[in-house]
Amino acid sequence: MSTLTLGRAKHADGTSRPRRNVDYVRIGLWLALAVTMVIWAMPLIFVMFTSLKSEAAIFSTSSFSLPTAAEWENYSEALETGNLLTAGGNSLLIAAIKVPLGLLFSAAAAFGLSRIRFKHSKLLLGAFALGSMVPIQVALGPLFKTILDMGLLNSPIGVILPYIGFGLPIQIFILHGFFSAIPKEIDESVRVDGGGNWRLFWQIILPLSKPALAALFILDFVATWNEYAIALVILQDQAAQTIPLAIQGFQSQFTSSYGPLNAFTVMSILPVLIVYLLFQRYFVEGMFSGAVKG
Repeated sequence: MSTLTLGRAKHADGTSRPRRNVDYVRIGLWLALAVTMVIWAMPLIFVMFTSLKSEAAIFSTSSFSLPTAAEWENYSEALETGNLLTAGGNSLLIAAIKVPLGLLFSAAAAFGLSRIRFKHSKLLLGAFALGSMVPIQVALGPLFKTILDMGLLNSPIGVILPYIGFGLPIQIFILHGFFSAIPKEIDESVRVDGGGNWRLFWQIILPLSKPALAALFILDFVATWNEYAIALVILQDQAAQTIPLAIQGFQSQFTSSYGPLNAFTVMSILPVLIVYLLFQRYFVEGMFSGAVKG
């Protein structure tokens, strides 16, 4: 029988201890993570520093140098002239309606595809998967004509409906995979107790799927908040504009005012940051659950 002998390092006093093997892979991963974090953070640092500088300081100092004196007037100017509060309220209203409704419809459809047996269910799932690959730009022309005929131009409903429609395929596809990983024995126990599909969906499947739903909630909120193409076509009135349209309008009016422009950008990402911080724990759980369960 063979034995494993660990190498030992001797000290000056003659004592020895086992040698510690250096985990170069772990060190390499940490270095790669640090480099990636720095690269990701550089644009955000640039925007934040620039938002606190005067116009003279922006052109006379380095882009990543700390502001000598914080110019908070950039933020007040952005609020006064950038239509930020109105646009932010419009974006928040649209996201607050679209994201929960879209997730509810997607979860219900994914539940039906994963739990209810019917003919051509796999073909329908494949159609949803193909639907997620259709670019939005292809449908902008017919979409504008449809929304115009419905009288929903410059209305939040006019963008909420297509947002839900374009978001359903990918969400159904993801939730279907998560629901399918939940053991079918749970269904049998619920039915033995006299419960039906309604109880199974609301009391069992949805609570077990909180991590996946939270992850999709964050991703969908960010996508809705930053959506530009559909909003540009449907929301043509300034009073109905969302954050991306307001940023474009502010940039076209104040092309050389980099301080207020970057202050406007910083304030526009605060709601997204708050939502992420609120759901961060569930978001991480959802990402790991998806990676493990498939």
